[in-house]
Amino acid sequence: MAPQSAQAAQADQAARAAQGPKVLHAAPKGSGADCTATRPCTPQAARDAARDVGGQDVRIELADGTYELSEPLKLGAQDSGRDGHTVTWTAARGAEPVLSGGRTLKGWSRADDGTWTAEVPEGITPRQLFVDGERAVRARGAACAAGTCDATKTGMTGAEATGITTWRRPTGAEAVVKVRWRNYHCRIASVTGDQLTFAQPCWTNSASGTNRTGPAWDSTTVDSSRYSGVAFFENARELLDKPGEFVWDAEDRTVTYLPRAGEDMRHARVLTPVTERLMVVDGAHDLRIEGIGFAYAAYGQPSTDEGYAGTQAGLTLTGATGPVDHAGRHYTKPSAALTVRGGRHVAVRAAEFTHLGGAGVIFESGTKDSSVTRSRFTDLSSGAAYIGDTEPSPAAGLAGERNTVAYNTIRRVGVEYTDAVGIWAGYEAGLTVDHNTLQDLPYSGISVGWGWNQPEAQKSVLRDNRITDNRITDVMRVEHAQHDGGAIYTQGAQPGTVVSGNYINRSAYGNTERDGNGIYLDEQSSHIRVEGNVITRIGYKWVSNWADYGIQNLATGNWTDTDAPALTGTGSTMKDNHTKLDRLPAEALAVAARAGANGAPAEQLRPDLARTGTASQSSTDGTAQAAYATDGDTSTDTRTLAEAGAWWQVDLGDVRRVGQVEVWNNTSMTTADFDVQLSRTADFADARTLHVDGRALRPTLLDTEAEARYIRIKLTGTGRVALAHVLVHPART
Repeated sequence: MAPQSAQAAQADQAARAAQGPKVLHAAPKGSGADCTATRPCTPQAARDAARDVGGQDVRIELADGTYELSEPLKLGAQDSGRDGHTVTWTAARGAEPVLSGGRTLKGWSRADDGTWTAEVPEGITPRQLFVDGERAVRARGAACAAGTCDATKTGMTGAEATGITTWRRPTGAEAVVKVRWRNYHCRIASVTGDQLTFAQPCWTNSASGTNRTGPAWDSTTVDSSRYSGVAFFENARELLDKPGEFVWDAEDRTVTYLPRAGEDMRHARVLTPVTERLMVVDGAHDLRIEGIGFAYAAYGQPSTDEGYAGTQAGLTLTGATGPVDHAGRHYTKPSAALTVRGGRHVAVRAAEFTHLGGAGVIFESGTKDSSVTRSRFTDLSSGAAYIGDTEPSPAAGLAGERNTVAYNTIRRVGVEYTDAVGIWAGYEAGLTVDHNTLQDLPYSGISVGWGWNQPEAQKSVLRDNRITDNRITDVMRVEHAQHDGGAIYTQGAQPGTVVSGNYINRSAYGNTERDGNGIYLDEQSSHIRVEGNVITRIGYKWVSNWADYGIQNLATGNWTDTDAPALTGTGSTMKDNHTKLDRLPAEALAVAARAGANGAPAEQLRPDLARTGTASQSSTDGTAQAAYATDGDTSTDTRTLAEAGAWWQVDLGDVRRVGQVEVWNNTSMTTADFDVQLSRTADFADARTLHVDGRALRPTLLDTEAEARYIRIKLTGTGRVALAHVLVHPART
């Protein structure tokens, strides 16, 4: 047969293109190689069949149902679109296919104490458990203060005081430690008297002195001065005391669970993540992944002797040895359900990531011109999206460039590894993070840039990134005790980078210390423009640029309900910002309403009656005058002398109906054990009193319905009253 002429080949290719894409069908119980709607294939067989299609687009349509994977679905260069065409993996019309790494645990038996136990097959290590789609909690105990659990480079004390010496199998338990922005999970290796030792290299990598844990100034290891104790020990049978908790016993190979109200383990569907990665795209291009679910993927490293030695943003230090690298070049990302390595024009759209033991998506190893859009991330142990790498000077082919994360919804991520962030990017250029909605996160929302102020990271490929029109609410949740972050966090010199149009509300709100930012230009963040953002209810600074080696940043045209000190960075400036607001103007409300994946109204500020009142206090320490608490700025502080019954008060000028009082403690968290008194008269004879035990937060909110002209904050003992801000809101009508 004579070879086909070039003209004939072109005509054949044109004819194929005109007839539309080649459609291949896959199903959970698919078999054979037909890949038709009536005789679908497995996803792997459909992938192989697509390799033989040329000259036209290919669509691999997944039928409804759960695809249980014992290993990742792997797509390589041969699975790319060819000759200008695209290969699309997508849900069939009306279908909701889910790639799952979960395994069902069956055969539950009930004990007299109300717990249920099931045997676990070999090869499965249940680190997470999901009962009828709801995440269970590894059984955990109380916190152990540093005075009892005194950490050293080799372990810690506290085995006797915590009762660990009496546990049946303490070596199945882990210590969970939180120090500033870091999170550590290390398994107990042995117990000798009062001494605990931990699995290696986890403990060494969590302690100081490895010479590769970060910058020289770093003091956030478990044996550092910043260490305050163990947040909790977890995964011991003796700790199983709350409904919804479970314990994994590696020696008996059993899981024991204490059901929540209404759960019947005889009929419940119980899943544990087993398969680590569900889809791996390695070197592919012109590929689309649309409408597919990813669920119950595992993250095995924390259950090994490596443990989880957190460094920042969900990355960990691994290995017993390694190069000296204070810029974190060699840190390890979490495992993700979908990993793209060296991809080009890979588009992930309308996917759903849920119930994961690790992260959602990773783009790495020089992935370029690729995107994650209109997808949902919910209930993840780690972060949602990790974009790029931590090498400041990669070879051209390994640089992350022109990637996009847009119009995604991210809620309740970092559930287990609370140092993780919603969206993380390393040394990226031309990155777009746009119109995402991020809500209910333990630490920072969006983090772009890397390298602290280390010499090897001062000049990198970072540049021209855009963090725009995102809605970020209820992040840096104080109950998770992760500090020193922000709703939007940056590092590194990134010329041309813009942070604009974002709506940030409640970052580190209700904090227990002077901490938590709206937009945090950390370390050597440089050449960044912060413009037109709406930033409200922030635990500390609405914008922070504290390091003088961060240079030439500009904050302009932003709206906020507080103020912040001038930017410290060399050549950095703030101008034309709308600060100290107690109501958002229409323009700000419009910006906030446009932000996020779907748009939504902003939470309007409440008017502040104290702003126009007259403040006074029982005494004044130095220049810390009473009016600093009514100046609309949470970074300025009042302070009295230490004295019995010290007080601060504001006269509203007239009797008003008061609905709420906000008390913001000063930056040293001084004010504690006090009454808030509301009175119509200056002698407080008719005062209504609300008592606060312990320290005031930033803020402590006190709801009331009272008519008052005078509001006084008065100690019930001896000490100082020191306040950053007091707001008095009128009753709602």
